[in-house]
Amino acid sequence: MKFPVVLHKDADSEYGVIVPDVPGCFSAGSTVGQAFENVKEALSLHYEGLVADGDPLPQVREIDAHLDNPDYAGGVWGVVEFDITSYFGKSVRFNATLPEQLLERIDQTVRRDQRYSSRSGFLAAAALRELSA
Repeated sequence: MKFPVVLHKDADSEYGVIVPDVPGCFSAGSTVGQAFENVKEALSLHYEGLVADGDPLPQVREIDAHLDNPDYAGGVWGVVEFDITSYFGKSVRFNATLPEQLLERIDQTVRRDQRYSSRSGFLAAAALRELSA
């Protein structure tokens, strides 16, 4: 999943990275690249804590949803790829029936959009969006 992040740097400090959709999740690094890599570890630790506490996993939104937030003014927006599937528990196989044209549209989307690695990934993301609405 692609997480929007905000990069910022104050004078005499390291680069900081905030994950707006995961309250309390932030990291830092001495370079931009290191800051982006370190935020993946922060996400991992944060998600492990959420699962251990039985808390719901956050819904990731587009960068546009955060642009008017004054807390992120002056920051540089980026995206960090982080796989959250392991935090939902083990996979369960099931059978589903869909209209042929709908299935073809899903397959076309999976082929062109790198957010999805499979039909299952697409359907899981769609289900999460719907359940969060």
